[in-house]
Amino acid sequence: MLIIVSNRLPVNITKHSSTLHFQASAGGVATGLHSLCKSYQSHWVGWPAVAVDKITKQEKQQISDQLKEQNWLPVFLSAKDIRNYYDGFCNKTIWPLFHYFPLHTVYEDQYWQAYMQVNEVFCDAVVKIVKPDDQIWVHDYHLMLLPELIRKQLPDAQIGFFLHIPFPSFELFRLLPWRKEILSGLLGADLIGFHTYDYVRHFLSSTARIVGTEHSMGALRVRDRVVKVDAFPMGIDYDKYSGTVENPKVRKILATTRKKIGNRKIILSIDRLDYTKGIIQRIEAFDLFLSQNPKYKGKVTLILVAVPSRTGVEHYMELRKQVEGLVGRINGEHGAIGWVPVWYLYRFLPFERLVALYNIADVALVTPLRDGMNLIAKEFIAAKTDGRGVLILSEMAGAASELGEAIVVNAHNKQAIIDAMKQAFEMPIEEQIERNKLMQKRLSRYTITRWARDFMESLAAVKKIQQELSVCRLTKPVRKRLVNEYDKSSKRLFLLDYDGTLVDFADRPEKAGPDKELVALLQALAADTKNELVIISGRDKTTLDYWLGNLNASLIAEHGAWIKEKTVDWRVIEPLRNDWKQTIKPILELYTDRTPGSSVEEKDFSLVWHFRKSDPELAYLRTQELKGAVLSLTANLDIGVFEGSKILEVKNIGINKGQVAKLWLTKQKWDFIFAAGDDYTDEDLFAVLPESTYSIKVGYGISKARFNLDSVYEIRLLLEELIKK
Repeated sequence: MLIIVSNRLPVNITKHSSTLHFQASAGGVATGLHSLCKSYQSHWVGWPAVAVDKITKQEKQQISDQLKEQNWLPVFLSAKDIRNYYDGFCNKTIWPLFHYFPLHTVYEDQYWQAYMQVNEVFCDAVVKIVKPDDQIWVHDYHLMLLPELIRKQLPDAQIGFFLHIPFPSFELFRLLPWRKEILSGLLGADLIGFHTYDYVRHFLSSTARIVGTEHSMGALRVRDRVVKVDAFPMGIDYDKYSGTVENPKVRKILATTRKKIGNRKIILSIDRLDYTKGIIQRIEAFDLFLSQNPKYKGKVTLILVAVPSRTGVEHYMELRKQVEGLVGRINGEHGAIGWVPVWYLYRFLPFERLVALYNIADVALVTPLRDGMNLIAKEFIAAKTDGRGVLILSEMAGAASELGEAIVVNAHNKQAIIDAMKQAFEMPIEEQIERNKLMQKRLSRYTITRWARDFMESLAAVKKIQQELSVCRLTKPVRKRLVNEYDKSSKRLFLLDYDGTLVDFADRPEKAGPDKELVALLQALAADTKNELVIISGRDKTTLDYWLGNLNASLIAEHGAWIKEKTVDWRVIEPLRNDWKQTIKPILELYTDRTPGSSVEEKDFSLVWHFRKSDPELAYLRTQELKGAVLSLTANLDIGVFEGSKILEVKNIGINKGQVAKLWLTKQKWDFIFAAGDDYTDEDLFAVLPESTYSIKVGYGISKARFNLDSVYEIRLLLEELIKK
């Protein structure tokens, strides 16, 4: 079963004179998903567009019963919820910011509180109906916290999320005070979809910079899961638009409209009345077009359809005044008896009338200032069954990446729009048909059903990858066996990495010292006479000795270059050269100067370039440059360059954790060996361990370790469980 979750159900319920009225929703997302439901066995969870405190209990039950027949589950919201959550956070905060209108963005804590509360209400509704094998598909910016909320209650659920609006660049997204919470909410999903790769790129950039989660080929590691981020350009029900043109009702509307307009050219503009749609700019461009091209006066009509939207938000009320003022001025200045330049319709159009207008229009003017996809452009092309007509499309609409044969313009450039209108009127019929045919083939292949199928198949594929990784997870039965073997054994060896295993990474290396709880845990582990505790770290010996020198444990510094066995002082495992540092260190310092947030750490036998606080994209570029520069200088030396977690390390090749671990493995016969690490340096350790070892990688990825745990916290919990035996 597919559980679709969106802010709105595909129905609007209004109350007039104590009577409930049910009408299909006008929104593009609701319309598109409604078509999708025909192909899937599904339930749909959403708000029915009526405030719960405006209806009686009997009416509420009537709504629930009537919607249940369609497998629709209503989520009832109060008038206050709608005011603060929908009109507030959704449409005064997220909508303008994500559409690149930061000056329109309002940051109010009460809006955020309402947003969190409503997302929790949706979560409760979803959790009540989900069954183990169901797929949950959450839609759009109204519910960006919902994936994580569902994940907390249903850890194994299959959750997909799709954003139908643009995801902004990091520079804009960082303005949002609740940016971390929004990202965490989205990362509760298994698959996160966007219309275009630009939005994917912006999202991945924000996750790297804000929550420190980097990706590999669009895959993110989020605790115990792989999260996939990808582009899925939303399609339309192509046959619905192309096949309705011959409908008698549509033909009648066509004939009536043509009779009223005569032989004039028709420019069609259909949009929700929204400041992101560029309606003002295109009206002004039409005004200038008539002024610059007087020969078209009386020969062209702009049909401007503005569908009412968010009528309670002040920006939208002001926009309506502007639009109607412009329309009145243009008709007054350019109009003549028998010719009205702009036909203005402020209303929702029934489907048949919409298709008729698509079909009769010579030009579709679709020039949003910013738009996630814009399905109107696709619907227009699908409805042009004779192939005639020209689409003028903004490059800032997601659809522009698919509809390259349209005349693509910068929506802020009025002269470009004027030139495009002139080009469209003068374009030969053969060229119009050729361009449209290519776009129609593309749209007929990638329909909304194909879009949904691709998303669902990708969601299933991500879940399969997660299941494969979970095979290596330290499950409860394995954990129980580990604890029992520990309890029965008398000669135990613990080989533990430090950073990323016993403590989380810090912005700067010196800030990652052990807390009191960790020191107490290690002291208890080392105090047991049956245990041999060895901390094998990449840290320098001075730092390691300062932090952990009082433990009854052996310490290994610089991945094995230095050894300190309990009561014995530090010694080197073998004679090592470090004269190469004087050549390499100035290069690392040069790149540090060129990379804000980076630093150089010098150890006795290695140099480490840290870039955890640097811009991820710049750091990646500098890392590749630096790696190449250092490798060219160390080609004839026994020196290697290694990439770790936000570090680049230059050190002797022959020294690694595996080599030093062999010293303890050969000391005696151990009946219990426990090893834990988190990065590439620990793979050398895992490689030399006996098969019976309980080797654990912290985090996920390809590893020689037998098992995985999610985090430092999980490792500590396991060690605490052992010392309590």
